[in-house]
Amino acid sequence: MTSTTPQTFAKKVIDFNRNLHYSGELPDGIQVLNPYLDNPETMEVMQMFYHKYYNDNRQRKFIIGINPSRNGAGVTGVPFTDTKRLESVCGIKMKSAHTHEISSVFIYDMIKNFGGAEGFYKQFYINSPFPLAIVRRSKEGNFLNANYYDDKNLFASVKDFMIDSLEKHISLGLDTSEVFVLGKKNADFIQKLNQEKKLFDKLTVLEHPRFIQQYKSKEKQMYIDKYILALNKTVLS
Repeated sequence: MTSTTPQTFAKKVIDFNRNLHYSGELPDGIQVLNPYLDNPETMEVMQMFYHKYYNDNRQRKFIIGINPSRNGAGVTGVPFTDTKRLESVCGIKMKSAHTHEISSVFIYDMIKNFGGAEGFYKQFYINSPFPLAIVRRSKEGNFLNANYYDDKNLFASVKDFMIDSLEKHISLGLDTSEVFVLGKKNADFIQKLNQEKKLFDKLTVLEHPRFIQQYKSKEKQMYIDKYILALNKTVLS
């Protein structure tokens, strides 16, 4: 009788990302971008990231974003990670793209305060209920970042996909006793899904990195300290 080696956390995440595909309906003017299909290098650097930080079977806490931005995970395939931080902090260079994303700046400053990427990613996993980038066409014809909750018809279209994605994230091996939700409006919607599906025991809400960088930059260290305090509580408990 042969024993099977359990899949690593990294392998499960990579398989999840490989199979990401949204084929549902969308309101007019809204598009979904799949970085893994749009750029072959995205798949490569994403795999390097997860093999580097998640190549184990540890249980992790879940930090829940909204949906990827075009310049963060919409390019690198790694949540809240633009190409600058992917190279400067994680040591993974992306040759085909160069991006700067303000949420990534906050997250990696917070990770530095926490003690560094290796220790942080050993304990936490970040992703989104809608794990692909969403863009909307402006009146001028340009495409801008959009959130899944910006339009009630959009949320109605993607709701089932979001629930399925959250359940798949949980199946990676996440601790569901407490999750950290980034953004107060995001938390309102996650709470609705949670009441319906009973996915998590407790939701702890933190201000979204983009909000902090854009509107509260002078108080940034206070918000970093707030994150660290909340995350350390769950690590120590």
